[in-house]
Amino acid sequence: MVHVRSAVAYDCDVLVIGGGIVGLSTAYAITRAAPGTRVTVLEKEAGPARHQTGRNSGVIHSGIYYRPGSLKARYAVKGATEMVKFCAEYGIAHAVTGKLIVATERDELPRLHGLVQRGRENGIPVRELGPAQISEYEPEVEGLAAIHVGTTGVCDFVGVARQLAAASGAEIRYGARVERIDRRPALGVAVRTTAGDVLRARVLVNCAGLHCDEVARLAGDDPEMRIVPFRGEYYELARPELVRGLVYPVPDPAFPFLGVHLTRGIDGGVHIGPNAVPALAREGYGWGVVRPRELGATLAWPGSWHIARQHWRYGAGELRRSVSKAAFTRAVRRLLPAVREDDLVPTAAGVRAQAVLRDGTLVDDFLIKEGARTVHVLNAPSPAATASLPIGREVARRALEALVGS
Repeated sequence: MVHVRSAVAYDCDVLVIGGGIVGLSTAYAITRAAPGTRVTVLEKEAGPARHQTGRNSGVIHSGIYYRPGSLKARYAVKGATEMVKFCAEYGIAHAVTGKLIVATERDELPRLHGLVQRGRENGIPVRELGPAQISEYEPEVEGLAAIHVGTTGVCDFVGVARQLAAASGAEIRYGARVERIDRRPALGVAVRTTAGDVLRARVLVNCAGLHCDEVARLAGDDPEMRIVPFRGEYYELARPELVRGLVYPVPDPAFPFLGVHLTRGIDGGVHIGPNAVPALAREGYGWGVVRPRELGATLAWPGSWHIARQHWRYGAGELRRSVSKAAFTRAVRRLLPAVREDDLVPTAAGVRAQAVLRDGTLVDDFLIKEGARTVHVLNAPSPAATASLPIGREVARRALEALVGS
């Protein structure tokens, strides 16, 4: 057991667990808001942004999809503008490309119109397009109608994370996997790593992403949710000239996933995906990665079974595209008829840390909870990278309030 002694010698004021873009943005925001605050970041990997931050499509999202007034809507819209400025200030690769959201079936047209309305409510400029206008932006893309969202872009989120780490002034410890947490509300928090190091802090911030619920429980707080990991599988397009920018389908509002889309990245390559399937481990980047303890915990959570019963048909389609490249190609052809199966080259997958409640509700918004001397970020999948600067400020505000009250 890790013990906090009565005469505490603190190693730092705020200890952040997790060196992804949200954890590093939080450290950056704390030292900006309260210079002199001692911040330490623990990251179990050998470098920053090794999981969700570094394994996504690199899109700076506009915020058009998210419910007006939600944290996702407010932080994505603000975060997109701030992210472009941050990248420009520090010379990080980025581009504001705009994107198309394309309806290929008649039953998608009402949902497309709904996105137009939502975009306007969120203060996002949107242009409605007919079939002929689609080809002005993307000559190889076909659809019944589309909308163009000009504020969407792409950037190097790993580069952003590295810059946040460097500019924060925080002590960043890589290769530091948390093993035990002893939280004493009257004294502080002590954390022991698997290497045997013990750090004592006044306040703990949990930005552990795929492991955030586990860290919350280690700290003695009940997160009232579990992370259910979903793997996003991507292909790279062998003929990138087929796609000029970013092309998305009309998403199904019942799911937090945006569907298989086409993304021309900052390197000029075009990624296609992600397909979304259950992962067999928190960091299950392929079907061969199975961690029985983690899989058992997912299966033991009642919410997992609620999801399976309610959405089995949707899940079956995702699984079919996972095991069949031909099925995946057919899904892509709805947007890009010219694509052939041999145009798709498998590339690195990602895993989404999706918070699920006991009743099977997929947590839709960002979720931040507080305990005694703790702040937990419990749901921060996409568009968290886009929104990382405002998320970091909000988490920092709560951490500094806890620090003042300690």
